[in-house]
Amino acid sequence: MAVVGCLFGCFLVTAGTAHASVALLMEEPYGAFGAMNPTGHAAIYLNHVCADSPTSLRACHEGEYGVVISRYHKVDGYDWIAVPLVGYLYAVDNLSDIPAAADRKQVAALQDAYRKAHLMDLAPDNKKGEAPKGEWNELVGESYIRTMHGFQVDSTAEQDQRFMAIFNDRKNVGHFNLLFHNCADFSRMVLDIYMPHAVHRNFIADFGLMTPKQVARSLVAYSQKYPDVNMSAFVIPQVPGTIPRSHAVDGVTESLVKSKKYLIPMTILAPAVTGAAVVAYLADGRLKLPKGTPVFNIGDQETTEPLEPTPAEPARRQLPTTQTPVATVDPTGSPL
Repeated sequence: MAVVGCLFGCFLVTAGTAHASVALLMEEPYGAFGAMNPTGHAAIYLNHVCADSPTSLRACHEGEYGVVISRYHKVDGYDWIAVPLVGYLYAVDNLSDIPAAADRKQVAALQDAYRKAHLMDLAPDNKKGEAPKGEWNELVGESYIRTMHGFQVDSTAEQDQRFMAIFNDRKNVGHFNLLFHNCADFSRMVLDIYMPHAVHRNFIADFGLMTPKQVARSLVAYSQKYPDVNMSAFVIPQVPGTIPRSHAVDGVTESLVKSKKYLIPMTILAPAVTGAAVVAYLADGRLKLPKGTPVFNIGDQETTEPLEPTPAEPARRQLPTTQTPVATVDPTGSPL
């Protein structure tokens, strides 16, 4: 982790006993599909909840970093998959194995090794004994392909227990739909357990479609109304290397307004619609993050409150916190 720490830099942490937390990971789009659909991906990180398996949740044990959970398309028929934080970000089990830089070949090897160690039930070898096709590689090594923006709020042991009980009990059957049952809709559903009605659709800027940026925008607005949730922001940078850098996250109207390949034809063919899209974006489609957002360093340690208080409660890892404003939903501010 020393190598990664040199790349990450420093951020503020809270002294003393820290609380459990839940965080939205608003992940930047990448590649050709990301250029066409720049809304990105949304996932949830819980620092006191861990995975017994990719489809079963439990309380964390000593030294564990928590779990990332999200909705995926065509991963062995499941609706959601839970992956340990280190594996999700870097496709390794140990911090010392995280490379300082990586290319596509290295990343593919790391992902396949992690699959063979932990995900064979979800993604078994093909007939040739090789890694199968499909979207299983979206589960691991995400930090090699994109930057992530985190929005963290405090949670309680009772909320974590309720979340695990609900998800361990409900049927986990995939029915992914890009428009109305996507990863952002899943994040909204998870966050609703912790903060009921905090996340809502935007019928102006996103035409009613749930997007990762709208989840973030809703959380920021909620934190401004209820400051006791102690929201803070962080960023998980894309690992250096030869893999192309990811793109900025956009909402629906924002992607239309900022893209010449969409904006110019729309202006010619439907100027009224184009004008409405621009107004919608300017009025309710922007999100401004503060300067100097702290960088998430997975190696920083804090003692957290136990999920179930016991004399021998282990030390766990805590997300960074910041005393600066996390973000603002400001029509006059610069967009993310």
